[in-house]
Amino acid sequence: MTANLDPLAVGHRLRDLRTRRRLTLAEVARDSGVSVSTLSRLESGKRGATLEHLVPLARVYRVTLDELVDAPDSADPRVHLRPVDHAYATVIPLTRRVGGPRSFKMVLRPDGREPDPRSHEGYDWIYVLDGRLRLVLAEHDVVLGVGEVAEFDTRTPHWFGCADDRPVELLSIMGPQGERMHVRARPKQARS
Repeated sequence: MTANLDPLAVGHRLRDLRTRRRLTLAEVARDSGVSVSTLSRLESGKRGATLEHLVPLARVYRVTLDELVDAPDSADPRVHLRPVDHAYATVIPLTRRVGGPRSFKMVLRPDGREPDPRSHEGYDWIYVLDGRLRLVLAEHDVVLGVGEVAEFDTRTPHWFGCADDRPVELLSIMGPQGERMHVRARPKQARS
């Protein structure tokens, strides 16, 4: 795979993805398992990227390998959705654009989690497709049904999940900051 990749072009793309997400080399190294020195050489074009580097970096940046190396679009007009499974949700990216607002379809599974509001930079818009969604937003605790919409500044402590024992399907549109790590809104109680 490295024979067809221009190290300078790939390096520029890697640096652009990292800086747009406001991540340091150390943060990317921690999350990808690729060393800081290797990341630096990849970004400067002094080292060619291999699949061993690209696969974990694509996961960290939440892009496809084609997006990571900026491969040209093919003539195939079909949308190829690649769901990502989390402990309590399946997230399907609906847009592939990097750096701007992104849209996702989410299927939340009931798991008995208690609300744990968190905040981060950005803005979020949520539309309920199916089921009932519980949204805790600062002091508000509301249940949204099919066709209802919520929008909020994500710097406000928030949490959402299933309102009952059925899954919830929703659409979410968020800015690039919304993909970053959530910060705990209140400290957890110390155990005695």
